[in-house]
Amino acid sequence: MPVFRFAPSPNGYLHIGHAYSALRNQQLAREAGGRLLLRIEDIDTERCRPEFEAAIFEDLAWLGLEWEEPVRRQSEHFSDYARALERLTEDGLLYPCFCGRRDIAQAITGLTNWPRDPDGVPLYPGTCKHMNADERGRRLASGQSAALRLDLDEAVGRGGTKLGWREFGETADARDVAAEPSLWGDSVIGRRDIPASYHIAVAVDDALQGVTDVVRGKDLFNATSLHRLLQELLGLPAPGYHHHELLRDGAGAKLSKSARATPVRALRAEGISAAGVRARLGFS
Repeated sequence: MPVFRFAPSPNGYLHIGHAYSALRNQQLAREAGGRLLLRIEDIDTERCRPEFEAAIFEDLAWLGLEWEEPVRRQSEHFSDYARALERLTEDGLLYPCFCGRRDIAQAITGLTNWPRDPDGVPLYPGTCKHMNADERGRRLASGQSAALRLDLDEAVGRGGTKLGWREFGETADARDVAAEPSLWGDSVIGRRDIPASYHIAVAVDDALQGVTDVVRGKDLFNATSLHRLLQELLGLPAPGYHHHELLRDGAGAKLSKSARATPVRALRAEGISAAGVRARLGFS
């Protein structure tokens, strides 16, 4: 049976862009005769707050969504991600990185046209990757905190160079997309401040929950390349992907919490009905 999931982060209130994604998940799950799961992606324990989680449940129920219980909260499953990170480390695919953003900026100062990842962040220059074992051991023994980065060259060599996924987009017509994990360089897979990262958590969660179809915005299209690599390295199944168009404001920028997009609950306060919101988003 097909399994879909909507996975918001409780670091702010849901806006209509989230509402569209949630309703699209529900629509596709119903059309496929499948299940719909709700997952709370709250690994960032500093920014995520209980009141935002409660608001997610309230807003989704108001929109008419129904989901299966229990709801999976990432903050309750750090041990699952730790096991995945341990396996990748034992396989020689992760290395500790002690660099902060300032260190990386200094390392590439004066270097023209330094490559950046799809999010616009400079690719890691490999400073700690080439650190000798004695220095690395000394820093770890002293208690210096470190992130865990993926050795991309080694990972691609192990995971295969012909990775890809089935992309359905907004339609039922599937196409094969070639994964390009090299776009991300040596990415952080285990964060310094949190014992996981979005990338490892989502790959592990989708597998453990039996997710067959991932429906999310096109802003995560490129991240799928990295997720497919992690799935391959960990022996996890690959779901099908439906990356939908993003809702944008009058200036053409995507709706986001950081840009203070209008929350769903604000529309409710204005007296707009759930049916009105659904109709505005193209759902009867």
